[in-house]
Amino acid sequence: MRQIVLDTETTGIDPKQGHRIIEIGCVEVINRRLTGNHFHVYINPQREVEQEAIEVHGITNEMLADKPLFRDVAQEFEDFIQGAQLVIHNAAFDVGFMDHEFAKLGKPSNFTQGICTVLDTLALARQLHPGQKNNLDALCRRYGIDNSHRTLHGALLDAEILAEVYLFMTGGQTKLNLSGNSGGSDSQGESIRLVSADRKPLKVIRASADEQGEHERRLDLIEAKGGACLWRQTAD
Repeated sequence: MRQIVLDTETTGIDPKQGHRIIEIGCVEVINRRLTGNHFHVYINPQREVEQEAIEVHGITNEMLADKPLFRDVAQEFEDFIQGAQLVIHNAAFDVGFMDHEFAKLGKPSNFTQGICTVLDTLALARQLHPGQKNNLDALCRRYGIDNSHRTLHGALLDAEILAEVYLFMTGGQTKLNLSGNSGGSDSQGESIRLVSADRKPLKVIRASADEQGEHERRLDLIEAKGGACLWRQTAD
């Protein structure tokens, strides 16, 4: 499975009020491994960034003055996410802005979900941890992930952290290192150390004949008491 862990930063909170995307950060995960391939860009929104937004992500109007417009990067971005499952924290927010940007270029209003599937990690976290805080900082604390270098929001950095959180949420993963150097486009000095593709395979320990016999006796006992023996149903 090819997944793209994605985050955006914007000029404000509502695209219906004319707010725009100013930063996109994506990291690629294939079969639960980060590939080192990523997409990162700052975008000139052709409007002012609200002060409240600047206080969150630190991206000023001056920083964006010489950056490309969304239409200049749209095709490259579309090609990068095409056919993938997008993994996004509070997906409705980011997808809403993405659809708004694509619609301004003449795409359908629900364009994003026409080319990708979407997994919302906020909804997943609420299922796993009901009644608890489930923002990205809270999840980092819960899973023991060091995000002390995250003093401001940034799309690529947040995507990298979310990738680590997501892998822990969905079954665990070797701890990732966000301080290496993976090369590629501007990564704000942060990247992820990849697990070596040529590492030794895990050792497989098979049950002995005595253990297999004990297992069969246990299944016989379950059936004798009228229980449904799922292991034997699966074997059949």
